[in-house]
Amino acid sequence: MLDLKQLALTLTPVPPFRLDLTAWTLRRRPDNCVDRWDGETYRRVLVAANGEPFEIAVTQFGPRAAPQLRVTIHYRASSRGLCRQTAAALERLLGIHLRLDDFYRFAARDAKLKPVAQQFRGFKPPRLESLFETLVNAMACQQFTLTVGIRLLNRLTERYGQAFVGADGIFYAFPRPQDLAHADIETLRAMQFSYQKARYITGLAQAIVRGELQLEEINALDDARALARLCELKGVGRWTAEYCLLRGLGRTHIFPADDVGARNHLQRWLGLPEKLNYAAVHQAIQPWKNYGGLVYFHLLLKSLTEKAIIAAE
Repeated sequence: MLDLKQLALTLTPVPPFRLDLTAWTLRRRPDNCVDRWDGETYRRVLVAANGEPFEIAVTQFGPRAAPQLRVTIHYRASSRGLCRQTAAALERLLGIHLRLDDFYRFAARDAKLKPVAQQFRGFKPPRLESLFETLVNAMACQQFTLTVGIRLLNRLTERYGQAFVGADGIFYAFPRPQDLAHADIETLRAMQFSYQKARYITGLAQAIVRGELQLEEINALDDARALARLCELKGVGRWTAEYCLLRGLGRTHIFPADDVGARNHLQRWLGLPEKLNYAAVHQAIQPWKNYGGLVYFHLLLKSLTEKAIIAAE
């Protein structure tokens, strides 16, 4: 018998806001088991300071001009700090306090950007819950398609994440450094991680657990120094570092120009005849250089719409 307890809170995102589009920018693929979306409710399992997993469920209500988020927290043991932790997590995950006024004013004057900005108005650029999660996401997706990378992350989460038994089944929090520090390399290999990736992920987790690596310090660095610091980590190259600046640190002017999928999205959007390399991507996005990451996210949403993963409006 389930012994779930429940808390509720209401959050007010900066308008305009659309939970569906923001959730899909997090999910990226329909089979993502960490960031779940059923067409109405965004769900995710988090881990409290005491190590107990709990689940959050978020729905949107009210007009888009004055949106509200209804948040339900399902937990078993102590409720101490859960509301505060949930609000902080959703500020990152759903970008609820970010203002895109400058971007919308800019897009309204740009003939190329205006249609996609209007189509996906209300999306907010999300950040993954931690820089550690962002790094593991990037490492899993290196040299793979996004679809394969998401499936690898699902396997990792279901094997090493903290399990939450809810009314609808068992769901898992994304693994923390302490969950992965002693992960067995052969077990990771059986999940289709290469030896190198398995060592990179476990080595990163071990360095954090031992106190040798403080990832949060990178947030205080400017772009150049943050990129350099990230590239010092084993398994981190230019693409992973730029990906982390955007999806982990929320630097929305960064377009990860080594991202093959993003390059293809950009090429199709601009109607260019040839494949783009790193330098060509930067040249192509020069008109929108202050909003490179926002262009990246809008083109991701455009691609998901073209694949009928998101319903076009």
